[in-house]
Amino acid sequence: MGTRKLNGKLNVISKNLMKYRAEKGISQADLCKKLALLGIPLYTNDIYKIEHNKRTVKDYELYAFAKVLNVKIEDLLSGITEEFDL
Repeated sequence: MGTRKLNGKLNVISKNLMKYRAEKGISQADLCKKLALLGIPLYTNDIYKIEHNKRTVKDYELYAFAKVLNVKIEDLLSGITEEFDL
């Protein structure tokens, strides 16, 4: 069984993750370090893949991104109805 996609995409937060990370001035490497402190081991390559829609996002990773970036989960999910015809 292959990986499920929505409108050809592996996740719905790619653009917002990149946007909020850039707004906060956090590099991909720094994001990985902050996530590691929460017990979420991701590499810069994982962040790149998520931001460029080449990797799915687990629910606990979504929660950790919101916590580290100090945004609501809803902020990371905003705009998906337009992009994904929901």
